[in-house]
Amino acid sequence: MTHLNEKVSKTTRRTLLQTTVGALGALSLLGLSARRAKAEKVSKAAVAYQDSPKGSQRCDDCALWEGLNSCKQVEGAISPSGWCRIWTKAS
Repeated sequence: MTHLNEKVSKTTRRTLLQTTVGALGALSLLGLSARRAKAEKVSKAAVAYQDSPKGSQRCDDCALWEGLNSCKQVEGAISPSGWCRIWTKAS
């Protein structure tokens, strides 16, 4: 009977270790996917970007503005006085 308990115990530890390693691998892949998705930007056409402001709404006053002619969500060079439909007031 002791031999049977030892075998079950070893199998359980091995299964636990395999499950843990598998879960850690899956989590690291999910982290990579999240970072990759975050890095992808949309085209100017997709957000109806224009080089001129829409009233008082300007890219350099948007929460997504990164400065140096760059946006967190729109690809390419962005004019500070531009506008697109995902414009969000900076806080």
